[in-house]
Amino acid sequence: MDENIKSTEPLDTGKHSIHALTVIGQIEGHRSLPSDDKTTKYEHVIPQLAAIEESGDIDGLLIMLNTIGGDVEAGLAIAELIAGMKKPTVSLVLGGGHSIGVPIAVAAKHSFIAPSAAMTVHPVRMSGTVMGIPQTWHYFQLVQDRVISFVERNSRIMPGRYLELMMRHDRIPNELGSLVSGEEAVEMGLIDDLGSLSDALEKLHRMIDGEK
Repeated sequence: MDENIKSTEPLDTGKHSIHALTVIGQIEGHRSLPSDDKTTKYEHVIPQLAAIEESGDIDGLLIMLNTIGGDVEAGLAIAELIAGMKKPTVSLVLGGGHSIGVPIAVAAKHSFIAPSAAMTVHPVRMSGTVMGIPQTWHYFQLVQDRVISFVERNSRIMPGRYLELMMRHDRIPNELGSLVSGEEAVEMGLIDDLGSLSDALEKLHRMIDGEK
């Protein structure tokens, strides 16, 4: 097995070799978060995804998400890598797939969300000191457009619907955006199906059989 992925071995199902990747807590970008925070570090996940794609020992990838979101560019980098994989990929949102977790969830070739899970969609924002100049607004707009474009390319959501969810003012107290339930996410085409672990694994096995 590839040395880069030895620390998280594939699931031995007896039929196919499936690698389980978890995206949990906050997605960490270029700045390190406090050591007591639950994080997913993009510098760990990016080489891991490359190794999974190249490994002859792994037939498919299962991505399980329970994340509050995090760094936009780090999340988009992970999502783009997943979307560009040739191996079968299935995602499963458990608990929450919030903020930049949405693009990661839809990046898989097929996505599931648990009935009890939810997804938060909101405008791109930044904490800390920012310059109050037109270029700052333009930068935010460009980043937000990249997120919207990715989600629309990799899901069945209607064009313009994701932006509408971002800009709603009646769903989240003191905040723009929407909290979308699992059932709502499937109805609007953001996620493919409601399901659980067994559904995600069954779908992944069928996709692997189809590839072979």
